[in-house]
Amino acid sequence: MKRLALTLALTAALAAMTAAGSAFAQSNLRIGLAEDPDVLDPTLARTYVGRIVFASICDKLFDIDENLKIVPQLALSHETSADGKEVTIKLRPNVKFQDGEAFDAAAAKYSLDRHLNMKGSFRKPEIGSIDKVEVVDPLTIKLVLKEPFSPLLAQLTDRAGMMVSPKAAEAAGDKFGLHPVCAGPYKFVERVQQGRIVVEKFADYWNKDRIFIDRITYLPIVDGTVRLANLKSGALDLIERVLATDIKAVRDDKKLSLSKAVSLGYVGLTMNLANGDKANNPLGKDPKVRRALELAIDREALNQVVFNGEFVPGNQWVSPQNPYYQSAMPVPKRDVAKAKALLKEAGVTGPLVIDFMVPNGAEFRQVAEVVQSMVAEAGFDLKIRLTEFATSLKQAEDGNFQLFLIGWSGRSDPDGNSFVFHLCNAPQNNSKYCDPEVDAAHKLARSKSDPAERKKAYETITRRQLADGSIIYLYHPQVLVALSDKVEGYKQMPDGLVRVVGLKLAK
Repeated sequence: MKRLALTLALTAALAAMTAAGSAFAQSNLRIGLAEDPDVLDPTLARTYVGRIVFASICDKLFDIDENLKIVPQLALSHETSADGKEVTIKLRPNVKFQDGEAFDAAAAKYSLDRHLNMKGSFRKPEIGSIDKVEVVDPLTIKLVLKEPFSPLLAQLTDRAGMMVSPKAAEAAGDKFGLHPVCAGPYKFVERVQQGRIVVEKFADYWNKDRIFIDRITYLPIVDGTVRLANLKSGALDLIERVLATDIKAVRDDKKLSLSKAVSLGYVGLTMNLANGDKANNPLGKDPKVRRALELAIDREALNQVVFNGEFVPGNQWVSPQNPYYQSAMPVPKRDVAKAKALLKEAGVTGPLVIDFMVPNGAEFRQVAEVVQSMVAEAGFDLKIRLTEFATSLKQAEDGNFQLFLIGWSGRSDPDGNSFVFHLCNAPQNNSKYCDPEVDAAHKLARSKSDPAERKKAYETITRRQLADGSIIYLYHPQVLVALSDKVEGYKQMPDGLVRVVGLKLAK
């Protein structure tokens, strides 16, 4: 049966290649994705895998380098006023959108205003500190802030900094994601849901001398083993999220190479505290039960069993290697006896049944099963409910969960890993966790530019979140990307995105 599944996947992949470019003699980079992205509109998009696709079609005002330093992309430079409430950005000249329209200050203002004001925007909380965007001259914008906001440039290295064609966006309205038009190196060609996304080289790209591949085809293949089989057979050239258990197979294949970096993100257990009826249980209502659940988990054992020790156990939204990690609050050791005692104090007398929503994927299933087995010893009965990834996000928003295994791809500034999950009523705070002291500490951290002052504010957030918060952080993945020996010039960044500028395909 498994062999049949592999055969079907290979056949589907090859068929997609043929359908997408049978008449195309130029080079075609084929990338295997772990999921199908959500909407391809940078204002409305949420998924990590969507960010991988955006890396080829939508340039940003700024980007990051391998050391997490912020570098210009569509911007040339920036200057922040002494009071921290105005940021003036000089834009790159002679840039065009993929519909031929010019990128200028008016277009940059339009894109930022769209992120701030469009209904359903997931970018608004990321750059909500912007009061208004002013056009200073044709290639200069000024961001006037409500208050100083130190993570602003970091936010503009991601989707909040992506520029869209005003003409195309106005014409398409809320359907823009069906045919996105940006200022990136590749222009959108087509999308077949659950099948493929095809982009092709944009001839008028501002950095076109660094674009060496004519076409890119993204293929969502959920099963990691099948993705690797497609890579080994030559049906794919690059795959993201290699399974940790497949690292040896990649390294043993002379035609493949492995690129890795510790992720900026994390995987954790989100607990429903106040989001509808499913929060009305001991887990949602009693911090002692939540801490008992954490104490029943051995993070290092989980790492060894599921990931062969390749990942990084953690208990905070940044990894232990991050300068903002609070070393005074290290990863707790497993203590089943204490977990049982806390449950008893909370009045839990029998096995506590919990609805455990888990996105359907091989590694997440394994993690869920190991956690399920561990916490059973303390008195928890986790009922694993496997759910398609996009569906799980919607159900989390609706409060249709008690416990949710979910990851976050991470951001270069710690604010991006914390604010939207911990702030009262933040858009990705699916647990409805709310602590005014945590909100105040976030506001303080955002207002300071000195790293030591910011870290002190995050100490408050960490202390309160670990005591009675809504997320149990488990581990920080390794970004694992496998490449065919035909792919040249690939460099892995900690954000996990697949950057295509400068890549070459050997013939």
